[in-house]
Amino acid sequence: MNEPVLGDMRMETPVLNGWVELDGRRLSENEIATICSDHPDMILRFGGEFFLAWDGCTARDHLGVMEGEGPTGTLTCNGKVRDAIIPDVPELPLEDAIITAVRLRSDEGICALSGGVDSSLVAKLAGRECMAVGLEDSHDLRQARHAAETLGLSCTYVTITEDEIAAALPVVVRTIPKKDPVNTAIAMTQYFIARFAGEHGYRRIITGQGADELFGGYARYMESENLEEELARDFLGLEAQARRDQGIAALHNTCLSMPYLDMRVVRAARVIPATEKVQGTRRKVPLRKVAERHIPPDLAWYEKKAMQYGSGIWGVMRTLARKNGYKTSVQDYIDQIIRVEHGL
Repeated sequence: MNEPVLGDMRMETPVLNGWVELDGRRLSENEIATICSDHPDMILRFGGEFFLAWDGCTARDHLGVMEGEGPTGTLTCNGKVRDAIIPDVPELPLEDAIITAVRLRSDEGICALSGGVDSSLVAKLAGRECMAVGLEDSHDLRQARHAAETLGLSCTYVTITEDEIAAALPVVVRTIPKKDPVNTAIAMTQYFIARFAGEHGYRRIITGQGADELFGGYARYMESENLEEELARDFLGLEAQARRDQGIAALHNTCLSMPYLDMRVVRAARVIPATEKVQGTRRKVPLRKVAERHIPPDLAWYEKKAMQYGSGIWGVMRTLARKNGYKTSVQDYIDQIIRVEHGL
């Protein structure tokens, strides 16, 4: 930066949402304030998941995991972008990158566990209290129970009902930017995860999000004509997903933390050819190979349903649409909710 971005000793105390690291070490709020005051150039090397605001300036993490004012991965002062924020992190083998990413995030919070490889690996490495949500006897509750018992983790199983889903739908639709059935169903699942976390005093929810886009987890990747391009395109969509999910989490005074979107993990994943990520009917192969060194093979190689299906929420949304006169279109039901919200 060619010009100072901060004031003098009268600088206001920075407001931090999330957490910051530098050179592989978590920074305290006092250390962050000192850097903002005395060494602002160091902000450009910040890693972590953060939105930082002080004296007319804002800073957001490189991938936009944490919501806030200003463009993703930039230091902005008085409405002017000063420079890009690029974490100064070493290139590590994938396993070391994942272990480090989880360690930096697991000093507090609760793990969202669904029993698939993504969340099971993170939960095992974090060693924290876990929770799972779903309708009674849903796939995700059964699989999460199996995973928690196998891994020796403490887990709370939150059973949700059709009435609770119906009551939460208007809140979720009002909150999320893109109001289509898929985004609504995913956000609904996040709503109940965040509600439990917030009610129990957890300010961080450690999740397995981002692994599908990094390692090729979606079934459609098996039919892709250009997997490298499709993975790159889907990765760019993760910021919008984070905006959706962090908005839902904020309703309950909590936030999501995503180890797979740590820059160490992202760098390690990006050098792996797409042909190694999806091999025939096997998906997320590099991640599963790392996972089986930490969790049993049946969990490492388990093919889990997407959260909106595994939790049972998608099925309830379709039922609610039919009950409200929309037999073939969940989107029409969502549009009705929007009209009611606007008094139309």
